[in-house]
Amino acid sequence: MRSYRAIGLMSGTSLDGVDVALVETDGETISTLGPDGYRPYSEHEREVLRRALQAAAGLARRDERSGVLGEAQALVTRCHIEAVETFARAHALSFAAIDVIGFHGQTVLHRPQAGLTVQIGDGMALARRFKTRVVHDFRAADVAAGGQGAPLVPIYHCALVAQLKVPRPVAVLNIGGVANVTYCDDGTEPIACDTGPGNALIDDFMRARAGRALDDGGRTAALGEADDKFINRVLADPFFAAAPPKSLDRNAFSLAGLTPPHWSIADGAATLAALTAAAVERAVAHLPRPPASWIVAGGGARNRTLTGLLTQKLAPAAVATADALGLSSAALEAQAFAYLAVRSLRGLALTFPTTTGVPRPMTGGVTAAPA
Repeated sequence: MRSYRAIGLMSGTSLDGVDVALVETDGETISTLGPDGYRPYSEHEREVLRRALQAAAGLARRDERSGVLGEAQALVTRCHIEAVETFARAHALSFAAIDVIGFHGQTVLHRPQAGLTVQIGDGMALARRFKTRVVHDFRAADVAAGGQGAPLVPIYHCALVAQLKVPRPVAVLNIGGVANVTYCDDGTEPIACDTGPGNALIDDFMRARAGRALDDGGRTAALGEADDKFINRVLADPFFAAAPPKSLDRNAFSLAGLTPPHWSIADGAATLAALTAAAVERAVAHLPRPPASWIVAGGGARNRTLTGLLTQKLAPAAVATADALGLSSAALEAQAFAYLAVRSLRGLALTFPTTTGVPRPMTGGVTAAPA
């Protein structure tokens, strides 16, 4: 089977920026993980996206783009084009040699129980600009078939794990705005679900209380004391007791909805990091057996207080960041969408009953081709 050169793009629920990665793959095995890049959102751009998230809460149709949603779609499209152009210049890439771009877009609403998942961004605009095929709108087919539409990356996680010499079973934990886990064991389809809040609550708290976009390295959380009563109250939500597959909207758990006490900044950061770790620990009970190895990726992998808590709570399993194993914590999801784009072109399954609850293994994505 031929190998495709694919660029993957990911802008996650943390609203930090656009990740870019180059992958060579046949959609099953991974031939080469190429370079990666990053285009941060400015504070103004993040504010537009936050307003789009608020506006999207009232959507009844997934194609609605009025008002700030139209502004945000144009912004997301422009930022992704800029990210790809900068990446291509930095690595002397010719688009004639790129077979496909996997473009996730920016999720502004994810309510699969209502049959709605909305990722803004104009895939056809990217196809015209780069004169190559662009696969986008990855989640819609799964949701239309009754699946959760998330998480999407488990099949890529297990392709990576297949190349690693670590004890099985392996759990890959991606901590973006929402955290999700993939359970990989040899000879079985992946099992996956969202575990609960990832970075979203921590980031929102730090922005509101400290005027900072995030708790860099978990340094603030390291100085605080976690509020166990608050954590236990949040964990009483039925979501955490539900078996996979299950997924969350970025704002399914929000500071406004949770009405946290008036913590100090350090105690708030410590509490929300501990909540993320405790939610991951709860998810272990829903897996076929406790993982022997955990691989932590996403922005949360840079929060050393959070990774320390995970190491404690998941013992005796080995916990390592993707970077420590020679992978890229930051680029892993962008790589995944390059891989998924190739699978989509080949008609291979992206989602499974064990990952999203879809009735059967399903392909997905919409291909935009340049005229």
